[in-house]
Amino acid sequence: MGPAIALRLRQHLTLTPQVQQALRLLQMSALEFAQEMDQALAANPFLEDTGEAPPAPRDGASGVDEVVVPQESGPAGVSDRDQEEWAGLSDVQPTLSEHLRGQLMISQMGSRDRALAHMIIDSLDDDGYFKYSFEELAALVPAEHDVRAEDFNAALRLVQALDPVGVGARNLEECLELQLAALEPGAAGRDCALRIVRGHHLQLLGNREWARLQHAVGCDEATLHTARALIRKLDPKPGHRFGAPEARYVVPDVIVKKVRERWVASINPASLPRVRLNRAYADAIQSRGSNQSLSRQLQEARWLLRSIEQRFATIQRVADAIVARQRGFFEYGEVAMKPLTLKLIAGELGLHESTVCRVTNNKYMATPRGLFEFKHFFSRRLATESGGAASATAVRAVMKELIAAEDPRAPLSDAELARLLAQQGLRVARRTITKYRALMRLPSVDVRRADLRR
Repeated sequence: MGPAIALRLRQHLTLTPQVQQALRLLQMSALEFAQEMDQALAANPFLEDTGEAPPAPRDGASGVDEVVVPQESGPAGVSDRDQEEWAGLSDVQPTLSEHLRGQLMISQMGSRDRALAHMIIDSLDDDGYFKYSFEELAALVPAEHDVRAEDFNAALRLVQALDPVGVGARNLEECLELQLAALEPGAAGRDCALRIVRGHHLQLLGNREWARLQHAVGCDEATLHTARALIRKLDPKPGHRFGAPEARYVVPDVIVKKVRERWVASINPASLPRVRLNRAYADAIQSRGSNQSLSRQLQEARWLLRSIEQRFATIQRVADAIVARQRGFFEYGEVAMKPLTLKLIAGELGLHESTVCRVTNNKYMATPRGLFEFKHFFSRRLATESGGAASATAVRAVMKELIAAEDPRAPLSDAELARLLAQQGLRVARRTITKYRALMRLPSVDVRRADLRR
């Protein structure tokens, strides 16, 4: 058949620039939003800085022309000198995780091996040690990916082959062995030092029992002296030479307080905008109506102010809904956290689920119990023996309490934790217990028992 021309009707949704702008502002953090407003003030002559904080906007409570935005984006009460000093914090050395990930990016390996190696890297402590079991990591991977505990063995070897040498070790002996094995085979004292480490003779070395140590490794006194000096040059904490994770300054979007026996959420004044429409310029351009470029900037200013107002009104609505649903948390802590989903809040407020998702990301609540991201209050539902439901957050809080109160001489296994939780009416599978414990970075029962022996 030859080419033909045909007409087809098709429906599709196109977001206007105004809607796109509103969605973009909604998903910003408080600091990102303040920086965006600084740029808007500098670029649009119809916006002006009032220099004063407005009242917190409620639904439809403020006029568009009166929306305002902060001129300074730093924390309240910070001097100019402090801000200059803090400006250098962005120029920090890479963290251990960033350093290792950068090497993985240029390494030849399959996507599966790379993903498992990333999980190993994410599990390293600040010293660069891997203190978890392969079973714990395997429990974090969804079953459909068919990842077994032994699959992580090769991933660990990949990480241990990266710089710095010694990273990814499971104990001090392995850390030193990795560094010694990386030396030239003929290096003075290398073989004797390896026998000390592999033979678990570090305690003799630490106790300065030279005669017993020399007999244990079977070398002469001069060689032992060289080996001791070589071991002293090794780095027992290879992760310490890298920068700690960069500190992030968080401006809470909402403050939660108890007012007359009722928990109330209010927009943080420090996050509120301090910009408004310049009425003199707006009236002048409207009276003339000839310059299209200025007319377009005036319209953009008004669109921006509407988007700002919508941002804070939506944040307020979602915060109110969260606080109403999680009153138990504010009263009693995480053990009283209720299961909550984005879909439930979206349906309650008449919003799209993606809109609620934008609000919960990078938005923070300052509460009497600490500073929490909005999404902290969302947790999946777990069944209870009574037929009710508990949140995963509450289950993790109970687990943490059980482990903190355990007998150090007989730490609780994951199976025992599952049994104790069942006694409190919480039905949780052992695999889920292992997953939650790993997420909380709590070591396994074997590690806790080994720590006691040391």
